[in-house]
Amino acid sequence: METTWQHTTVLLNEAVDSLLSTTVPAQAAGRTFVDGTFGRGGHTRLLLSRLSPADRVIAFDKDPEAVAVAHAIGDPRLTIRHEGFSHLQELAPGSVAGVLLDLGVSSPQIDNPARGFSFRNDGPLDMRMDPTRGQSVAEWLAEAEQQQIAEVIRDWGEERFAVQIAKAIVARRQERGALSTTAELAQLVAGAVKTREPGQDPATRTFQALRIFINAELEELQQALEASLHVLQPQGRLVVISFHSLEDRITKQFIAQHSREVFDRRAPFAAPKAMKLAALDRIKPSAEEVARNPRSRSAIMRVAERTGVLS
Repeated sequence: METTWQHTTVLLNEAVDSLLSTTVPAQAAGRTFVDGTFGRGGHTRLLLSRLSPADRVIAFDKDPEAVAVAHAIGDPRLTIRHEGFSHLQELAPGSVAGVLLDLGVSSPQIDNPARGFSFRNDGPLDMRMDPTRGQSVAEWLAEAEQQQIAEVIRDWGEERFAVQIAKAIVARRQERGALSTTAELAQLVAGAVKTREPGQDPATRTFQALRIFINAELEELQQALEASLHVLQPQGRLVVISFHSLEDRITKQFIAQHSREVFDRRAPFAAPKAMKLAALDRIKPSAEEVARNPRSRSAIMRVAERTGVLS
């Protein structure tokens, strides 16, 4: 019997409310909204229920399982693209009324051992958002140099024992062959990490780092944020939900950078370049939501609006 992996959408109403608070006027041809991470469609389904018959949603997702779920919805207003949200840049300039990026990994990906995202259930050491493309974590660890491994775990996982973990991975590879399962990696990391915050598994930061790296998540986020400036209409909304500090830091800095006028020091009397975004809100899940869905506790949603100047 096939297992159906469930996903509880984080900040569901808050995200859709923020998107639809745009003052982009309704048009005869309809407005276009983008869900950059369809997942299991929580945000998209609610968004479709509140849009007019003329509006539409373009959704992106790397995961073939998510794409299949989107096709099953059967709403002609929904277009699903089997690719990452950095492909947002391919949309026409000034054509979108709202962009939603719900970052990180979904519950079905974590809970299904076959996907290799979780250290709690043994499975193949994969971690690819799209298992049909690219290199798995196991394949990368089988050939990466110790310094490369240490840098990834340190930079993307903020792990202070990164060097010790990298040494242990290379030693294991030389002695008994490459790692192939999540349980093997989790056990190895537990032996290399001497202390950890109360309640946190020793493997948490290493698994996070390898997942982010193998999927190029932070590079893709930066590309998508830049693309949003070009595709959003004036007064269009940018809504980003982050689940760890690296994602949120990139989003926060991006919004701050484009929420101020830019002066050219070489031309002190020239008019400044107008700001491209207006920062509107920072929202965290309510206590009630965290109680219902503990995985939402680290979420931060940032909302910005495109100004009336297109580049």
